[in-house]
Amino acid sequence: DLEKEQLKTLKRVVKHFENGLPLKDLAQIIKILNLCAEKMNEQEAFTEPLCELIKLFGLPFQKKKSSDEVNYSIEVSKCIAQLGYLMRVPSSQVRIQICKCVLNFYKMDLPGKLLSGYQPTSAKYKVQMAELGGLAETLVLSLPLVENQLTEKLWVLKALQHLSISGENCRLMMKAQAASRLCLYLNGADPSGQLVFRSSDILWKLLENASKEEVVSQLSSLECVHALKEVFVDVLHGFRHSDHQLRNDLLVIATLMAENPAVPMIESGFAKLLIILATFTEVKIPNPLVKGLKLTYSYEDFELKKLLFNVIRVLSKNPSAAQLSLFLFAVQLLSENDVMPALLYYVKPNQKPGFHDWSAAQYEELQLHAIAVLASVAPVLVDKYLSCQANTLLLVFLEWCTGQDPFFGQGNSFHGTGGRGNKLAQMRYSLRVLRSVASLYDDAVNVNLCDQGAISQLLDILKYAADKSKEKEDAILLEIQADTLFILSVLCENDLHRKELFSYEGIGILIPFLQMDPKKLYSGLGHNCLLFSALDCLWSCVVGCYIAEDYFLEKQGIFLLLDLLALKEKKLYNIILGILVEFCDNPKTTLHINTWRGEKDQTAANLLIQLWRQEELELGVRRDQCGRIVDMKRPIASSFQRQQKVVPVPASCPSFAIMEISENTRAKLYSLFCKLGFENLPGLSAKDFVTLAIIRHYIDFKVGEVWSEICAELKEEFSPIVSDEEALKVISKVSEDTGRAVNTLQTEILERQHHQEIEEEKKTYTKIQAVLKQREMINKSWENFLTRTSNYEALKKAKKLQEESIEASRPKTMTQNGTVHSTDIKGLHTTV
Repeated sequence: DLEKEQLKTLKRVVKHFENGLPLKDLAQIIKILNLCAEKMNEQEAFTEPLCELIKLFGLPFQKKKSSDEVNYSIEVSKCIAQLGYLMRVPSSQVRIQICKCVLNFYKMDLPGKLLSGYQPTSAKYKVQMAELGGLAETLVLSLPLVENQLTEKLWVLKALQHLSISGENCRLMMKAQAASRLCLYLNGADPSGQLVFRSSDILWKLLENASKEEVVSQLSSLECVHALKEVFVDVLHGFRHSDHQLRNDLLVIATLMAENPAVPMIESGFAKLLIILATFTEVKIPNPLVKGLKLTYSYEDFELKKLLFNVIRVLSKNPSAAQLSLFLFAVQLLSENDVMPALLYYVKPNQKPGFHDWSAAQYEELQLHAIAVLASVAPVLVDKYLSCQANTLLLVFLEWCTGQDPFFGQGNSFHGTGGRGNKLAQMRYSLRVLRSVASLYDDAVNVNLCDQGAISQLLDILKYAADKSKEKEDAILLEIQADTLFILSVLCENDLHRKELFSYEGIGILIPFLQMDPKKLYSGLGHNCLLFSALDCLWSCVVGCYIAEDYFLEKQGIFLLLDLLALKEKKLYNIILGILVEFCDNPKTTLHINTWRGEKDQTAANLLIQLWRQEELELGVRRDQCGRIVDMKRPIASSFQRQQKVVPVPASCPSFAIMEISENTRAKLYSLFCKLGFENLPGLSAKDFVTLAIIRHYIDFKVGEVWSEICAELKEEFSPIVSDEEALKVISKVSEDTGRAVNTLQTEILERQHHQEIEEEKKTYTKIQAVLKQREMINKSWENFLTRTSNYEALKKAKKLQEESIEASRPKTMTQNGTVHSTDIKGLHTTV
């Protein structure tokens, strides 16, 4: 009788709370639920009341005050967590009801009648409490309990689909290994097909809302990859629209897994299957893996084709050293399954599509995608690349790109950016392929390119793109020009004949790049990359060939390089100075450098010395206010060098003093001055000569630094014998004496300058004195004149003095028969 009373009481409780559970009563309701769950083990009659009570959790909770949501949040979250723990009850009805209850969390339906004095909680309150209570993690952990019960499993997955909308729930699910559990369910027996759809949907949400790396890590077991492969093969031959969508979704997941080298895509055979799928429509070689498979020209099949191309790109990526063996297997798969011919199938002029074919926009997108993937695949399949005559196909295709054939690109896709109404997108990606293979510096590839006239054709492309840029400059055209310059640099480097071929047209095309407006370097379009490519091309294609160098000098190219150097753009220093140093092997270059004049008549020598001072300032080299050496033992050591402790290194490893040479421009500046000479340099001040004295002895100071390191390393390891120790002291003293000698010379230069300044000051003072004296005489003469005009007695006195002066100037002996002239002018009444 007691059990009957309990069942009646439970019905009254359900009836009382039929419009929602108050927050304050939730803890007691959960206790009742747990008691019912225990009773179910003995009496199945408690199943229905338990389900009815669980159903009440699907209704909005009731609150008296607005603050109740916050005040009861901990209790509510624990109650909802307990709801998940009830999945342990071995009753299909209870488990399904719990899942239905979770689904109701996401519905906004309000009860028809509210409890008196209560109002429903906010719409998202229960969802937030479910996150706080970890309900999602509990449901994932309950999946093994329903593994053999398809209906219950589908309900749990449906609940997890809703919960996985939240990022926090996804993180909780990942803690319970949700990704690996769900992946293993993909190929489970299910006539309705819901299992695979719901599982894949949850996997998608985990990838979107949780850590992608963690999800892929959980899917990296061989069992998961096999499960994914099997279900992919099943849906591959499906004919429904939903099958095709699911196939593409699974392929995206597979692609993300393939990006992780730890995932056994090759060992499982999945990689081979995907490669064959990507190429079977182009190479048309029968394969049992794709027997009976036919792709239509639907949108889903179009997306499949792009995804398969992307898989090839992922598999061709260079791996870490630890994964090298797997990468070699991947390369072998790509080679054996005719990936290269399949991709080169698209390297041809666009043709008008047929009735049963891809649309023009779709074909263009596939074409650009295939060529973009080819840029990744070609470097790892060089032999296949050459055997398929890929260079020839690309050069012919590039000729079509610059031709006048009427073609208007759609420019709808990611790869088609900037290609609407033109062929620039095709040109851009074709050049990327050539760049990727050229960057291998493979002689066979480069010889093959040059034998087909690639240098001349690339110069035509460069000119074409430069002319287009004059009309409208954009990032695509700048990239095309930069890539073309890079390819030319690789082809012409270390080959005199190719440099001569380049010089006939190339220098005239190259010069405008060096005349670029400096303001464009900060445009963000890629002008800086273009300028670097042009300088690199100059170094590789011109330097070392006297014919090309002379023509460049005639075009005043050295002046342009020095103009760029005068911009004081630090990133340009190394490459420009390197070019100038090598150009100085041509005897005509030094005259051009000495002739150059910058702003305010600045000379090249003065500019180079300024760069040296700027470099030393940034390095923290110790100098006094006048620029003289302070530290005689380490005259050119940077602040970082001074802080370094002695670290013994093997003889095969360069020491820090040697490594430092390549990390700044001082060595290049010294080399350049060695070419120009240290005497008779125009336009230098005393301060410049002080710095020049240091530059002149740079190599001596650097040798001293190396010996200093040797001494320090020897003392760290062992004590040298007496004779060696004396020799080391003498060497150290020589270096120190050189520093003192340079310091003395610098002092003499400054003293001479000071003495010269004093002499110039004296000359200036003498001039000032002469001017003042002259001014005094003029003033005195003016005063005398005023006196004569205003005082008659003074006038008579002046007249008398004048006559006496005239008389005194006459010779004492009179010349016989000589005529005597009077000095007076008769009738004169003026006073001047």
